[in-house]
Amino acid sequence: MKKIRIKKTLVFLVLCVVLVGFIGFVEKQTLYKTYQGVEIDINGVSGVYFVEEKEVQEILKAAFPELKAGLMLEEVRLKEVEQRLNGHPFIKSVQASLGQKGILNLKIEQHQPIARIARSYAADGYITVEGKVIPTSPSYTSRVLILQGNEAERIMEKGDVNEQMPELMDLINFIVKDDFWSAQIPELEVNSKTDIRMMQQVGRQVIEFGGAQDIAEKFKKIEVFYKEILPRKGWNAYERVSVKFKDQIVCE
Repeated sequence: MKKIRIKKTLVFLVLCVVLVGFIGFVEKQTLYKTYQGVEIDINGVSGVYFVEEKEVQEILKAAFPELKAGLMLEEVRLKEVEQRLNGHPFIKSVQASLGQKGILNLKIEQHQPIARIARSYAADGYITVEGKVIPTSPSYTSRVLILQGNEAERIMEKGDVNEQMPELMDLINFIVKDDFWSAQIPELEVNSKTDIRMMQQVGRQVIEFGGAQDIAEKFKKIEVFYKEILPRKGWNAYERVSVKFKDQIVCE
């Protein structure tokens, strides 16, 4: 009898362990099927974050109030989350996915400013590497090539450099990708498609570049001006330098 009671006790204990394990397993599986929080991964641009995690959290809270712990994962609207965040002017792309533990993972790519349109009587705007015009950030300022002038204003209104003046992107890229020219040319005055002028970091001369064509050839002429003319005449000998005419450097 004693042995039978011991066996019954052991069976009971084993069943209890199995039951507890089963309950834990069910609870764990239920946990994995419900929303438990969000992880946000923002790809910074040269260490600068125009979009902050706190801001993304606030957007999600306002647009998706149901997004709270315990919400079934099938009720998390991934595509709508992506669409809403893609409406942010500084967000280039969003990838939303759900992890096994009920975590909403957001991978966010920022737009990268390459130039800035500066205006005297209205808000400035950034030009991205794709040529899109986006607003400036109230939190951060990116040190980039400055554009001013009537044509720059029109580009701002159009919202896309490639629609208004695609050749200008070639000029901007040429300058910013060259260590010397990006340091020496801080500003472009874009008055029209055929009247671009360059301000220098060192030297008071305004460089009349003309249109954004034959870019490499024109910069070779500017290089000749720096290497051959300035050493003989001095930095302050001229106020205006023009390379807009073929095979000519005009200094006045």
